[in-house]
Amino acid sequence: MITAAPEPRQPVPRPAPRWQQAWRDAVRDPRELLSSLGLDALAGRVSDEAAAQFPLRVPRGFVARMRHGDPHDPLLRQVLPLDAEMRPATGYGLDAVGDGAARTGTGVIQKYRGRALLVATGSCAINCRYCFRRHFPYSDETAAREGWREAVALIRADTGVEEVLLSGGDPLSLSNAKLAELTDVLAEIPHLRRLRIHSRLPVVLPERIEDGLLAWLAGLPWPVTLVIHANHANEFDDSVDAALGRLRGAGVHLLNQAVLLRGVNDDVEALADLSERGFAAGVLPYYLHQLDRVAGAAHFEVDDARAKTLHAALAARLSGYLVPRLVREVAGDTGKRPL
Repeated sequence: MITAAPEPRQPVPRPAPRWQQAWRDAVRDPRELLSSLGLDALAGRVSDEAAAQFPLRVPRGFVARMRHGDPHDPLLRQVLPLDAEMRPATGYGLDAVGDGAARTGTGVIQKYRGRALLVATGSCAINCRYCFRRHFPYSDETAAREGWREAVALIRADTGVEEVLLSGGDPLSLSNAKLAELTDVLAEIPHLRRLRIHSRLPVVLPERIEDGLLAWLAGLPWPVTLVIHANHANEFDDSVDAALGRLRGAGVHLLNQAVLLRGVNDDVEALADLSERGFAAGVLPYYLHQLDRVAGAAHFEVDDARAKTLHAALAARLSGYLVPRLVREVAGDTGKRPL
């Protein structure tokens, strides 16, 4: 007897990794965000024009750390598109820190001696309203285009480059396979000695710090420093602490850079709490940046005189290792400019 051929098996789709699903579930509607916080009355201050120009995106885990019913919540202020973004401001432009002039190849920026920054991707899990690259031409200027070839060739040819910085966008928004694709070829360059990663994901999407990423980090041939970005102590919770602990367990050095932002952290209490809370999670303060003057962000600016006063008060209050360096990035400088 001839039996019927078995039905071909259909491949079972694999569920998306937890971190990718959390990213996809991010809040993208400003009015939905306000409604979830009991702040429907603020909807009139939302700028649809600003949201169209630079869309809202915020993971729900980050929303959960916002204070319900508080229109002045420091986390909400960082992500909510407001009418103030559309007001013209003298001295604010599309390329606030001179990325264009420092470009040496597709997605490669070289401003400082011995370092090359790769714009690894244009994707972020959260869109911060003060982002200095909110107008960056990511579609044309991403190092991952064409399999990193141009970026890697430039670094290989420049024997003075000892450290590669992965930035973006957010480099940890790339898959583990894509990250490994890059570092496998970088590992063949003998003059590289260090890798630095700038990422907000451990704070805004701690689910990203999963086993595959940790295995990639632990297997890298260089010392790795990960610079996170948190501006307020309320950005930390148990899930962030756990993610940072896992990174330290993989041998990663952790630093934090913050931006001084009006209405978010422009008082000594907030800055001290940020340094102490970060240190409790295993992160050393690194930089406190004065705002990069990018178009749309003028309403966040704290003037230099007040910034210096705040920084002096912070230094008088905390141990030296808890005091970040107050700096401004100036196009054409050979390093961050201390204030």
